[in-house]
Amino acid sequence: LVNNGVICVSEGANMPSTPEAIDIFQSNNVLFGPGKAANAGGVAVSGLEMSQNSLRLSWTREEVDQKLHNIMKSIHKAAKEAAEAYGMPGNYVAGANIAGFIKVADAMLDQGIA
Repeated sequence: LVNNGVICVSEGANMPSTPEAIDIFQSNNVLFGPGKAANAGGVAVSGLEMSQNSLRLSWTREEVDQKLHNIMKSIHKAAKEAAEAYGMPGNYVAGANIAGFIKVADAMLDQGIA
């Protein structure tokens, strides 16, 4: 892929790229979207469905799509900012891992788990 000039790889499954492949992408400045971030849309829509059902609401397809768009933008922003804050700009693997960890850790602290 790198030899053929690829500029971006986004995983479409759960961790299909080997760590070695990710290293090659990153060392060749290929923008790499890890599955945990790129595939979060399915989980997000499931969460939206649960919210919709519990609130007894009925959103249009367009409303769900807009909510999903906002969620995915938020995931991208969190991963990008975390990577930058920890000295790894452009590393969406590290950014997604760090942002995810911080989100879970903050939730645990909010629940009184220290």
